[in-house]
Amino acid sequence: MPEHGDRAFLEEMLAPLGGVSVRRMFGGLGLFREGLMFGLVARGAPSLKAAPDERAAFAAEGGAPFSYAWADGRTTVIASCRRAPDRLGDDPEAFAVRARRACAAARGADRAKPARRRRAGDPTG
Repeated sequence: MPEHGDRAFLEEMLAPLGGVSVRRMFGGLGLFREGLMFGLVARGAPSLKAAPDERAAFAAEGGAPFSYAWADGRTTVIASCRRAPDRLGDDPEAFAVRARRACAAARGADRAKPARRRRAGDPTG
């Protein structure tokens, strides 16, 4: 994939989804649609939200869970967010399909939250 942290590249790859915003956050980029974060880019590598039944497929392509280290040496792992396979950078259609699945996973995770924890303005909450 070309430079993963390239905002213009990401916006171009995500344009087929419509309504996606790419926002700077924590030294990286957050990928949002319909008010929900469905992916992020940190250290130049994109990670996408993955439903529990998709995580094995990500792992088979080297899609490790997203993790970050704290200053005190602790590491936090976010199992629901997996590194996107490099091959997606060369295949815009496959990237769009994967991003749509990530958006669906984000919606599903939001719906599974107790009503008081759902994002503000969610009509299902």
